[in-house]
Amino acid sequence: MTLEALRAGLALSAFEIDRGFSSFLRGAYGDVPGFELFEGDFVRTWPDALAASGRPTRAFGNLPYNAAGAIVASLIEGGARPERMVFTVQKEAAARMAASPGTKNYAAFTVLCRSAYEVKQSFDLPPGVFWPQPRVTSTVVLMKARPDALACAGRKDFTTFTRMAFASRRKTLRNNLRAAGWSDEQVAAAAGAAGLSVDARAETLSPEELSALFGGLPTRP
Repeated sequence: MTLEALRAGLALSAFEIDRGFSSFLRGAYGDVPGFELFEGDFVRTWPDALAASGRPTRAFGNLPYNAAGAIVASLIEGGARPERMVFTVQKEAAARMAASPGTKNYAAFTVLCRSAYEVKQSFDLPPGVFWPQPRVTSTVVLMKARPDALACAGRKDFTTFTRMAFASRRKTLRNNLRAAGWSDEQVAAAAGAAGLSVDARAETLSPEELSALFGGLPTRP
């Protein structure tokens, strides 16, 4: 992917945590105009790239499966927000990113992704297309920035709120938010203003509905 991007004449910021691969990338592409390499953990190094080269219009890569969620969350919450992102992730992670309310894969991470992006599972990749082969199926996910992104998209306090709302999937908003520190009266007032029932479950609510509920709640003490 690095080679094809450079062949297309793109200015490319590459990220690599493995020292051996970093050495290879520097030797292969270090002299190519427009190429820059940031070594280390992506979540820690991408702000350096932002400061050096400005906000990217595109982001793409085959993400480490154990860090994919953290990488995507870091970009959304950190304010980079490329217009389009294309990532290869584990199939189960892709299902969570693109899930609809009321489905088993719909979760707080879904809300984070879909509050800022339109998310689509493009196609699956079997283990055999990689070397070494993973033990799972992979999925390519396309994320396009929403022109109507929620005002609270990427705010860490909204992310914290959604995690609390989803804390126990079988419990209602009233019970989960009470456990998080809000009173029944506060939850009832915010739900009423948003046109929601306190007996609803977070997994049935759209990002827009959760945003409206969040906006009606006071800051936790």
